[in-house]
Amino acid sequence: MYRLKSLLRLCQRSSAVPIRIVSTRDQHSQFNMSTPGISTVYNDIIKSAEDKRSYRGLELDNGMKVLLVSDPSTEKAAAAMDVHIGSMSDPWELPGLAHFLEHMLFLGTTKYPSENDYTQFLSEHGGASNAFTSAEHTTFYFDVAHEYLSGALDRFGQFFLCPLFNKDSQEREVNAVDSENKKNLNNDNWRLAQLEKTTADPSHPFSKFSTGSKETLEITPQANGIDVREALLKFHADNYSSNIMCLSVIGRESLDELSELVVDLFASVEDKSVKIPEWPDHPFKEDKLKLRADIVPIKNLRQLNVTFPLPDLRKHYRSEPTHYLGHLVGHESAGSLLSELKAKGWVNTLCGGAKLGAKGFSFFIINVDLSEDGINHVDDIISHMFQYLNMLREKGPQQWVHEECRDLDAMKFRFKDKERASAYVTKLCHQLHFYPMNEVLFAPYCMDEYKPELIEMILSLLTPDNIRVACISQSFQGKTDEVEKWYGTEYRLCQIPEETIERWKNIGLNRKFHLPGRNEFIPTNFDICEIDKDLTQVPTLIYESPISKLWFKQDGTFQMPKACMYFEFSSPLAYLDPVSCNMTSLFSVLLRDSLNEYAYDAELAGISYSIDSTIYGIQISIGGYSHKEPILLKKIMEKLTQFTIDETRFQVIKETYTRMLQNFVAEQPHQHAAYYTSVIISELAWTKDELADAMEEVTIAKMKDFLPQLFSKLHVEALLHGNLTKEKALNILELVENILKENCRTKPLLPSQRIRRREIQLPDGCYYVYQRHNEVHSVSGIEIYFQTDVQTTRNNMLLELFCQIISEPCFDILRTKEQLGYIVFSGVRRSNGVQGLRFVIQSDKPAHYLDLRIEAFLLAMKAHITDMTEDAYQKHVTALAVKRLEKPKRLASEAIRHWTEISSRQYNFERDGIEVAYLKSITKDDLLTFYSEMIAAGASKRHKIAVYVQPPTQTRDGFKEMLDQPDAASKNDLLLNNVPDLEECVQITDVTAFKSRLPLFPLPTPFTNETKSKL
Repeated sequence: MYRLKSLLRLCQRSSAVPIRIVSTRDQHSQFNMSTPGISTVYNDIIKSAEDKRSYRGLELDNGMKVLLVSDPSTEKAAAAMDVHIGSMSDPWELPGLAHFLEHMLFLGTTKYPSENDYTQFLSEHGGASNAFTSAEHTTFYFDVAHEYLSGALDRFGQFFLCPLFNKDSQEREVNAVDSENKKNLNNDNWRLAQLEKTTADPSHPFSKFSTGSKETLEITPQANGIDVREALLKFHADNYSSNIMCLSVIGRESLDELSELVVDLFASVEDKSVKIPEWPDHPFKEDKLKLRADIVPIKNLRQLNVTFPLPDLRKHYRSEPTHYLGHLVGHESAGSLLSELKAKGWVNTLCGGAKLGAKGFSFFIINVDLSEDGINHVDDIISHMFQYLNMLREKGPQQWVHEECRDLDAMKFRFKDKERASAYVTKLCHQLHFYPMNEVLFAPYCMDEYKPELIEMILSLLTPDNIRVACISQSFQGKTDEVEKWYGTEYRLCQIPEETIERWKNIGLNRKFHLPGRNEFIPTNFDICEIDKDLTQVPTLIYESPISKLWFKQDGTFQMPKACMYFEFSSPLAYLDPVSCNMTSLFSVLLRDSLNEYAYDAELAGISYSIDSTIYGIQISIGGYSHKEPILLKKIMEKLTQFTIDETRFQVIKETYTRMLQNFVAEQPHQHAAYYTSVIISELAWTKDELADAMEEVTIAKMKDFLPQLFSKLHVEALLHGNLTKEKALNILELVENILKENCRTKPLLPSQRIRRREIQLPDGCYYVYQRHNEVHSVSGIEIYFQTDVQTTRNNMLLELFCQIISEPCFDILRTKEQLGYIVFSGVRRSNGVQGLRFVIQSDKPAHYLDLRIEAFLLAMKAHITDMTEDAYQKHVTALAVKRLEKPKRLASEAIRHWTEISSRQYNFERDGIEVAYLKSITKDDLLTFYSEMIAAGASKRHKIAVYVQPPTQTRDGFKEMLDQPDAASKNDLLLNNVPDLEECVQITDVTAFKSRLPLFPLPTPFTNETKSKL
């Protein structure tokens, strides 16, 4: 009780933020420490008073920790298990074994031996699942319609009791791991992370390769006489012990019912008394410090990453000294490290703070994104870093800074939004490993202990003697002398000269650096607006003028002191040509950059904002605590309408933006395929190449001429949603209109200038193929798109139901059994009011072959649906209904749903209810008719377009060779028999000519008549 009392005292003394916390207690529980299977019951879980859910903690006799969440309003039940073992515990001779084991647990258990029983059960009941492996954790999670928690949890629990590890499943699934690894080989984030490991102490488990590949999990082990299946069984037997497992479950059931369910299913998991691995020795020992690595990236990146080794400080969660220092080092206001480095023209962004390693060690990092000039001033930038740290030492720890961080965290806890059930349990089961059970919800937000000595201790470690530097730039090409083993990264590692270290040690102070001021954006008014007697369930048009429309919805659901604001400033000039598009995009980045020092405090205080360019103009959104949002909006509008271009920042940001366009070439092949599909079927889309080529024409002089024209004629459409009244909403829009008129003399657009873009209408019976090469990656990406029709209630539900039914078989057949690749996806594609069925695959197999396998799969789906029982069919109808009717968990999620309807100009705010009501009328025969008319090969109204993105080495001849060697390539093709070859296609060689010959779809009819409400 001492800690609870101390937290209550904290709440009382916090003047800025009134915090309310309570302790969950269930006085009528039948579960206690004498209940078989349970050793300890915790009914005093500290939670926010705004949290209406009930919690209970259990420690089972087998040592497993469990957190139960009873939420009578949840549509989805969910569970997550975190096993405190990960890739750092891999045997040295089997890199990636923990990750491989994670994959294998999905593929059958003794009780449920079918490989896809678990995923099929979830799919049929509106659920989904996933897992991930990190350095010291392996985490599994799922969600499902709340009525089916028991069946899902039973299947889930078998992962930890009796997995099969079938030999044939193992031989296939190693290909999925290999494909996952290949996907990451040219990803700079993965390459840099592995290089950090590779250049650490080679005897430390931190240095291991964690993903695994066919080489490490099949070829090399076979050559060395290692039985990988036996190794999997041994790893599971040795490490999957109940005493290092933490489980979290959320459902509608009472806490007693959830307790009984968990005890029945998990009390029999074996306790092997496994000791949680700990690594007190740091992987960056003395001989791994004062090093600089020059690294060649795949993309045209320029980064400077500075790292200092730290001990594991997680036990100090109540004082959070690294949070204090990260808050200051990463601050972006005037007087900050970032502010000065930007003024020098050397950097664009900076992040600083603690980075977890594993149990026993951690890091403190300062990472910056360098400008073109910045790469020539690396030592100077690091000098500034040490000058800033010297300023912090000179000033000493400041209690007011700690208290401000404390109050901000406490405010986050009190007004914490609900999360998706699966995300929530995933986070909670991880937290169970690190915090006392009764504090597991509150501890990540708790900073009630001020310990300046810990801050000073960490500062004493952030010195030149403890530094590691990584410089990332393509300018190092040809200047390196080493190649990293797993990813092939080229780099050069050298000792930092002692004279440089000495200069940093004696760098002194820079008087331009100072502590940030007190945060004036921290809200002090948390009152909930009085609910309007005419409260509506959907947004209402409350104002319309020649220049603007305002949609408004007062929140009556979440009852939080928060609001969301969306504004779209539409101008036909924004996307007129590639130069105009670039200038609009560049302006949005420059505007954000110019606001950064002012608005950073707002973001710290829980008011987020974004400024983005779209094909229609500029979109501004603000979300968070409603009290001071209008202050930020006013500043944004004043900057937007009176913008002055800073020449230094313009040149830096223009160069960064140009590199971003050029770097698209290094994105994943499946992303390229999706991008080219969009370019081909959109009425107007400037390509990345067209935009990059046009950047030469973008100058300061041209920008100065363009911006007044951009804002001279506009249409503004807005949504204000949340803790607001109609009067406040109208005042906010009046503010926006007045600033536009006063500063830009803005006039309204003509109605004909406000028409949305449309989509190309493919002809009946067509099959088009568009092919591109990707020079960076060695694998193929493919998107197959079957365009169906304009969005209507009937069309939407037929397509979504078809996708619901084929989703799990698609993954099971094409990914798990045929092993086409790690990325295999099917689903709905929608744009410009038109929709269709899409398949996306990334694979080392040729694109033409992937196309054939998709056709084979679709052919099999006809029999799959035809033979489906009515009961099975209705399960899918219900599963889709559950997904569609799941309510938003927070205000921001509800607001984005409404904004999507507004920005598309469809205005169907009650879409989910309307479409689900229609869904229930669709019969299996209706679905088969849809398939036979729109999807089946040879269908009269089929509209197919295939985009192939392949490495230059893959050809149609390679595809023929592969078919001649079935053991090497197609031994898993279950549906190959009696599948005809692809029909003759029409190759798209000129996208512009292709689009010019085809008509456009009409836009969907707006659902609402936009009647203005009475004020």
